[in-house]
Amino acid sequence: MDKQKQTMAGFLALGAAASIWGGMYVVSKAALDYLPPFTLLWMRYIIGFVVLWFLVKKQGLLQPFSQDRRLFMSIGFVGYFLSVGLQFIGTWLSTAHMGAILTSASPVFIVIFAYFMLGESLTARKLMSVILAMCGVVVVLGWESTDLTVGKTLIGNLVLIGAAITWALLSVLAKKASASYSPLVVTTYAVFWACVFTTPAMVIEWCFLPVTGLDKVSVWLAVLYIGVVSTAGAFYLWNKGLQLVEAGVGSMLFFLQPVVGALLGWLLLGEHLGASFFAGGGLILFAVLVVSLPGKSPVRVEREAEEA
Repeated sequence: MDKQKQTMAGFLALGAAASIWGGMYVVSKAALDYLPPFTLLWMRYIIGFVVLWFLVKKQGLLQPFSQDRRLFMSIGFVGYFLSVGLQFIGTWLSTAHMGAILTSASPVFIVIFAYFMLGESLTARKLMSVILAMCGVVVVLGWESTDLTVGKTLIGNLVLIGAAITWALLSVLAKKASASYSPLVVTTYAVFWACVFTTPAMVIEWCFLPVTGLDKVSVWLAVLYIGVVSTAGAFYLWNKGLQLVEAGVGSMLFFLQPVVGALLGWLLLGEHLGASFFAGGGLILFAVLVVSLPGKSPVRVEREAEEA
């Protein structure tokens, strides 16, 4: 596969993953009316792991070496347990479209982490895309009604920002692991460790929050969608995309998540969308376009910028 086709395949995989996650906020918001956050998270991971493990075994892929166990545990804890757990808690306290919008700040932190941890260079176009996309997020947030800045909704929004930061760290760690292992293997064993870490949190949660809705077909359909499509499918696509393109560049596709999430929240949950969403969403889509189109010679800001 030549460089241009590889880049395009990476963008398509990342864009598909971000779009799936945008829709997941709507599905998870409905499921969270009955299931507490970490219970839903555990059910998501156990289903996702079974599907992924079957695919790994069927393809006979290389298994993780013992010396890399800590890396896979880190991906499972920081990204799939901590970040996604914060996403569910934040969405539970706030709204589906705010969950999608606030976690879309991840690419900003991905660019920073990739610069320091992977040695990826910064380009003028990459920085411009981050700025444009974040302006889009600010436009959406800045014009929203004041009830999103008080009470439990404020706490939920702060939790969602924490989810964005930890997801950025996950993306860089997954990029590092994908240098040695198939993205399918990275996803499978990171989800396994996430399931391990989520189990005690779920048990503790049962002491304070009831589990209901297990007799409803709609709840099980939501759980299956989240486990198979949003976990096994989207996590694999995200890690595969990061294998094909730079983490800092590919992360811009994450900004598609709030657009899809907000639209579906409006269509399916009746959540309000005003002029701010369409103005901010337009900026976000333009930022993705800026970083996705091939350029001539982007101005680079190298990490070791001529120190001598």
